Amino acid sequence: MKYDIILAGVGGQGILSIAFVIDNAALEQGLNFKQAEVHGMSQRGGAVQSHLRLSDGQIYSDLIPLGEADMILSVEPLETLRYFSYLRPDGAVVSSTSPYKNIPDYPELEDVLREIKRAPLSVLIDSEKLAKQAGSVKAQNMVMLGAASLFLPLKEENLKKYIQVLFEKRGEQIVKVNLKAFDLGREAAASGKK
Repeated sequence: MKYDIILAGVGGQGILSIAFVIDNAALEQGLNFKQAEVHGMSQRGGAVQSHLRLSDGQIYSDLIPLGEADMILSVEPLETLRYFSYLRPDGAVVSSTSPYKNIPDYPELEDVLREIKRAPLSVLIDSEKLAKQAGSVKAQNMVMLGAASLFLPLKEENLKKYIQVLFEKRGEQIVKVNLKAFDLGREAAASGKK
């Protein structure tokens, strides 16, 4: 088994937090992982991406070749499109529909979403709305992780365990908000798959 993920978003959206949860859940299941350096965090709002590779065997490179990613998991819709060339022909795209408009010529959102829907399998989630429903707009990354969890080769309980580990130092309320965000994202993706 191998599963390759491109994580994408912009600085400040919690891409490293998503990677932490996935990496540790994979280790919990006895899988190997490699994660490429996360690029783009030098400024808030700058493009951020990371390659994350999971396998039950040896992983020789931390970089995913073009056309080989099983999933693009993105917290920002325009950033999703930036990495389409990495997606395998039967790959999944799990993307937020909530834009982070950090450039003056951000394209029309409808055009961006139409392009994302051209993927073989696309799940579009209003992460901002669901994060607010969970209790904090900052929880959009956990909404998106919840949505992606339906496709990941990882157990839901292991992902939730490491969400708790990640946020427990910030207090019980923050843990609850992020777990609820995960659940809301998972439910939204499940209902959208029909």
